Amino acid sequence: MKISRRGLSPRRSSWTAAALLAVSAAAAHAAQITVVTSGAFTAAYKELAPEYERATHNHLLSEFGASMGTTHDAIPMRLERGEAIDVVIMASDALDDLIRQGKVQAGSRVDLVRSRIAMAVKAGARKPDISTVDALKRALLEAKSIAYSDSASGVYLSTVLFPKLGVAEQIKEKSHRIDGTPVGEAVARGDAEIGFQQISELMPVKGIDIAGPLPEGAQKITIFAAGITVSSRQPEAAKALIEWLASPVARRAISKSGLDPVTAR
Repeated sequence: MKISRRGLSPRRSSWTAAALLAVSAAAAHAAQITVVTSGAFTAAYKELAPEYERATHNHLLSEFGASMGTTHDAIPMRLERGEAIDVVIMASDALDDLIRQGKVQAGSRVDLVRSRIAMAVKAGARKPDISTVDALKRALLEAKSIAYSDSASGVYLSTVLFPKLGVAEQIKEKSHRIDGTPVGEAVARGDAEIGFQQISELMPVKGIDIAGPLPEGAQKITIFAAGITVSSRQPEAAKALIEWLASPVARRAISKSGLDPVTAR
């Protein structure tokens, strides 16, 4: 799926000389780069992709899928069935697994952003207090239904946080994993009273309000990183794209989407 330029207003970008030279060199001959990004980086990527295409004249074929899990679109499943992909952008732990499996080039990983988990409720509904670990625990016990994702944030919640808080058994029957679609959409439909996902995945969803990020002591910061697949047909162009996404030109879109750039470059 190609990212459409329609509806995205051009904006002036200032590149560092190093980033400009790196991308310009790789773009001497226009390349077609296939990218699959997981949900947390999607909003930033959708804003940045048309800008990259305008600047380099390279063409991005863009797809989206979870960092982990067994849904059809999940990045590990795409690589397992041999899809032609150049760049993957996903939770760093899952990316490291793919590197160990020999599906992503060793040494190609570049950390892009830090992501936090937040809680959402249906638009206009009461926002439970989750400002402390004890308040979060009460909110979980009092909620009529709870939704979480099938990717990085949901795995953490269901296997680490809920047991740590001592509520896993009490909330088991009312907790539901949402496979392959944004958790916020389930909350907006009223399928769950509260839902948890990376804040950058909740922000674009209409019909919900964000109650806030998980509090200190319960929060998990996830690094989302990019890597080049071993089967990439455009490894040099893929490397230049990743360097561009990690450069200062991407910071505004990243921050706007609710993510934090990993480092100043």
